[in-house]
Amino acid sequence: MRKKLFKIAAALLLAAAIPAAAQTNVIKTQIPPRPAGATDMIGFRTAPMDSVRVGFIGLGMRGPGAVYRFANIDRTSVKALCDKHADRLAKPQKYLADAGRPKATEYSGEDGWKKLCERPDIDLVYIATDWNNHVPMAVYAMEHGKHVAIEVPAAMNLDECWQLVNTAEKTRRHCMMLENCVYDFFELTTLNMAQKGLFGDILHVEGAYIHNLEDFWKAYEGNWRLDFNEKNRGDVYATHGIGPACQLLNIHRGNKMNYIVSMDTKAVTGPKIVEKNLGRKSPDFQNGDHTMSMIMTENGQTMHIQHDVMNPRPYSRMYQLTGTEGFANKYPTEGYAFRKVAEFEGMPDHENLSSHSFVPDDVKEALMKKYKHPIHVETEEKAKKIGGHGGMDFIMDYRLVYCLLNGLPLDQDVYDAAEWSAIGELSRLSIENNSAPVEFPDFTRGAWKKQNGYKHATK
Repeated sequence: MRKKLFKIAAALLLAAAIPAAAQTNVIKTQIPPRPAGATDMIGFRTAPMDSVRVGFIGLGMRGPGAVYRFANIDRTSVKALCDKHADRLAKPQKYLADAGRPKATEYSGEDGWKKLCERPDIDLVYIATDWNNHVPMAVYAMEHGKHVAIEVPAAMNLDECWQLVNTAEKTRRHCMMLENCVYDFFELTTLNMAQKGLFGDILHVEGAYIHNLEDFWKAYEGNWRLDFNEKNRGDVYATHGIGPACQLLNIHRGNKMNYIVSMDTKAVTGPKIVEKNLGRKSPDFQNGDHTMSMIMTENGQTMHIQHDVMNPRPYSRMYQLTGTEGFANKYPTEGYAFRKVAEFEGMPDHENLSSHSFVPDDVKEALMKKYKHPIHVETEEKAKKIGGHGGMDFIMDYRLVYCLLNGLPLDQDVYDAAEWSAIGELSRLSIENNSAPVEFPDFTRGAWKKQNGYKHATK
C-alpha cells in the first residue's frame, strides 16, 4: 500500500513539474474556409504556352543571376525588370544584351513593381526581393493574372501562407517557391533511387540550413535579414532542408506533416553580430543561435530539421535518409549504405560489402550514374556551364519553364511553398510553449489524399 501511495505521489509531483503547455494536447492551428468558387491546386496545370514572358522584381543579390539564366533558356523572353533602385537595372540589361536578347522595359521606385505586374504581355512574375515583400507582390501579381515564382522562403508566417494558397486557388495561377536545393545532383539522384525502392520503406529524413553568415550579413540592404532574426524566433529559413525531405516522403501527395516539436539554444552570437554590425546592444535578440525541430508525418515517419546561421560550423544541409534497406547521407560525408548491395545489377564486385559502412566510392559512382535522374540527364551539361549554385539554379528555372511550355504541373506547387515556409511560425509557437507539439495546418484542406506519390511531370 505504501509503495502504491509513493508511486501516486511521484506521479503527481512529476505532473506538477511539467509546464502546463507541455501537459496539453497538440496546439491546434486554424484552417480558414476555402474562398467561394475556389478549388484545390493538386496536379494543377494550365494550357501549354508558345513561350514564357517574364518580368523580374528585385535585382539586388539573387535577381541578376536569374535574368542571366533565363537569357540562356530557349522560348523565353524577358519583358520587364524592376528594382527600387534604378542603378541596379544596368547589370541584368547587360546579361540580356550579351545573349542577343532585346532590352527589357525598366521600372523603379516604390511602386514600379505594381506597374510591372499590370502589364498584359507578362506570363510569369519572378520575385527576388527581401522576404517581407514576397507575399504582397505575389498576391498582387496573381490577382492580375500572372503566375508567380518567389524566392525562399515564400512567406514569413501562417497568415501569409494562407494568402498565397487562397489567392492561387481563387485565381487559378501557379505559385512556385524557388527552392533550388531539390534540384541538387545528390538529392535528385537519391530521390530517384528512393522512388525505385532501393532504400525500402523510408523511416526518417533529415535536413538543415547550417551556414555561418558572418561574412554576409552586411550584404543584405538595410540589414533586413539580421533584423528579421533579431525580431523573430524559430527556424526562419527551413526550406533548403525541408524541401528535399518532403519530396522523399511524398508530402501532400499521399502523406502529410501532422505536428512539429521545436527547441532552440539561447541567443549568444546573434546579439554580438548586432553590436558589431550596428553598434548597439540587442538584449532581446529573439532567434536562438541553433534551432532544431522534429516532425511526425501521417504515415509514421519522422523528420529532423535544424537551423544555424550564427556559428563557425561547416556548411551543411544535413540531407539524410534512413530506410529499412538502405541509408543516404550528404554532409559531411557523401555516401550510401545498403543491406544487400551485391544484389544491385551492374555494380562493381567487392568482397565484404557491409551495411555497417558506406559502399566504396566506385560503387557509389556506379549507383549515381545508373540512377541519375532523367532531369539531370537532360540538363546537367548546360546547367554546369550556366551555373548558379553548381547548376541547380539553372535546373530549377529550366524546369519551371519546361512545365509552363508543356502545360504540366509544376515540380513545386503552392502547397509546397506554404508548408515549407510555415515552419518559421510553427517552430516559434512550439518553442514559446515549452516545446509543445504544434499541429501542421493542412493547406490542401484534405486534397493531399488525391495523389499517390511525388512525380516530376514529363510530356
